[in-house]
Amino acid sequence: MMNNVYDRDKEINEAIRAGEKALSSLHEAERQLKSAGNWGLVDIFGGDTISGLMKHMKINNASRCVDDARSDLAYFRDELGDIQGIENMNIDVGGFLTFADFFFDGFVADIFVQSKIREGQRQVREAIQRVEDILRRLRRYC
Repeated sequence: MMNNVYDRDKEINEAIRAGEKALSSLHEAERQLKSAGNWGLVDIFGGDTISGLMKHMKINNASRCVDDARSDLAYFRDELGDIQGIENMNIDVGGFLTFADFFFDGFVADIFVQSKIREGQRQVREAIQRVEDILRRLRRYC
């Protein structure tokens, strides 16, 4: 026989663990975006083939990290949905972390890529702040 008793503390702890994983993914995405931005600047201001390759490698890494963060945020959202009796703990994953890769060269393209990297950094920082806020609020219930 299954026991269907709701365990609020268990649900809160599961949400906290999911939020911490999402936060870790977001921090890694932030780190990779910063690195991609740095290599992008090198590429703009006199870089060579190696700096261009490094920039694209870092953009690929950042893109994978953003995908991981997006997945972890979706799981966090689901775990938050399992908690009963706590209002305003939702996280809108749909608006977070739109990031595109661009694989072309040239000064104008490099500046465009830099603006996309900066936009990705801004969105990751916003997501980090939102997750940290929700985690702080969840921990008050423990």
